[in-house]
Amino acid sequence: MGKKAIKNRYDFVYLFDVQDGNPNGDPDGDNAPRTDYETGQGLVTDVCLKRKVRNYVQIKMGEDQLNQIFVKEGAVLNNEIKKAYKALDLKPKEKGKESDNKDKARQYMCEHYYDIRTFGAVMSTGDNAGQVRGAVQLTFARSVDPVVTSEHTVTRMAVTDEKDKDKERTMGRKATVPYGLYRAHGFISAALARETTFSEDDLDLLWEALKNMFDLDRSAARGLMAARRLIVFKHDSDLGNAPAHKLFELVKVEAKDPSRPTRSFSDYEITVDESKLPKGVQLLDLI
Repeated sequence: MGKKAIKNRYDFVYLFDVQDGNPNGDPDGDNAPRTDYETGQGLVTDVCLKRKVRNYVQIKMGEDQLNQIFVKEGAVLNNEIKKAYKALDLKPKEKGKESDNKDKARQYMCEHYYDIRTFGAVMSTGDNAGQVRGAVQLTFARSVDPVVTSEHTVTRMAVTDEKDKDKERTMGRKATVPYGLYRAHGFISAALARETTFSEDDLDLLWEALKNMFDLDRSAARGLMAARRLIVFKHDSDLGNAPAHKLFELVKVEAKDPSRPTRSFSDYEITVDESKLPKGVQLLDLI
């Protein structure tokens, strides 16, 4: 591969909010916003966040053959793996060369698919291209404060079936979070980046996606969502200079007036204690 992998470890705090929307519905709970039932905090899965990154990259990069998306809507993953074997003129079951061919196919998939380089993939089904551990890992996002889900009854002046045409209207329900500020954590490994050649260009595209992905993902159900802060800790080595949790503890997000419900980003105060920043770690405030 022509690209050079990143040489630094990164850890980051990502803050985004939602107003009058459902940031991530739970299909097992009538698509209501996900919550921690013990604390009442809202949740957004890592899968949801990675989906938005993938969608942004797919829209921005288009037909760029070195930045395709492996896990996308309507994709048949085994067919994507077959493309690697066909492009390299390899046979998946060639006796005595299965392992070598698998490694070549895996390398091809890393080279051509942005989300494989970034998040990894299991490609051991069908024509075997092995497995990849991605350089970037995300946690669930959790709201800073508990959220209260609001249920709304909505009406429609049209009906779906002919048999219902005498009805004046049909009714439905939707659930929203009045306001929630969510915090997620991310980790970028230079060691894993070497295996997939996750490059500086790939890293810049990731930051760009995290900044802008909500603007390309609008829907009535999701309400008003926005990326608010992207606080990055850059280590001056590939293995890192401090534990990630110690760095995350430097970032405090607190309501200015805990006695009343929060309803906007301006109701919070975000501080970073730079005086306790460990040696060899640089703070980058990207939003």
